[in-house]
Amino acid sequence: VLLLGVLLWTPWQALHGAPLTELSGDQDFQLFLQRNLEFTRKIREDVAALQRVVCDTLQLCNEDELLLVRQDLDITQVPLEQCHKRTFQAETCFSQIRAGLRVYHGSLATIQALLPGHAGLVETLQLDMANLSSNIQQQMEDLGLATVTYPSDNQDPLPTFSTNFHHQVGGFFILANFQRFLETAYRALRHLASL
Repeated sequence: VLLLGVLLWTPWQALHGAPLTELSGDQDFQLFLQRNLEFTRKIREDVAALQRVVCDTLQLCNEDELLLVRQDLDITQVPLEQCHKRTFQAETCFSQIRAGLRVYHGSLATIQALLPGHAGLVETLQLDMANLSSNIQQQMEDLGLATVTYPSDNQDPLPTFSTNFHHQVGGFFILANFQRFLETAYRALRHLASL
């Protein structure tokens, strides 16, 4: 198991760690990281574009104003604690990123139903997420790390909403949570690239 020692002040500050001789000189791994940093950045931009659409068309822009409604919804934040723990491990972080991408891939059906005029962007986003997950799985295999292959059909039930307004707020929080997830995943990849 590949263990990366990381000292972290808070989950949202930059990660710091000692260089890893096993990976720091691996050009294929560095190329993988650079490509997928760009890929993650593109996915973040697409999620931000959908967030702007939700703000502009549904007038749902401020998370603080919607917190009371959120309590009535079954919207969870996919964890990525393995990507910013003091005992950072690439294997568990990559596995959590892949698991999260799978969950959000399915949750985007909620967004597609909410914003049918932007179905193309949602489908592109889902394709990019599937490709990023596949890239991570391939890199894990190349590094000899344990991988979990998820079924291609989504086993997680989609959230259900009692009203159209709850559907709209649910979509807002799915995108907000996904954006936070992507920011953490991006920081973890950037940290590995800096080793």
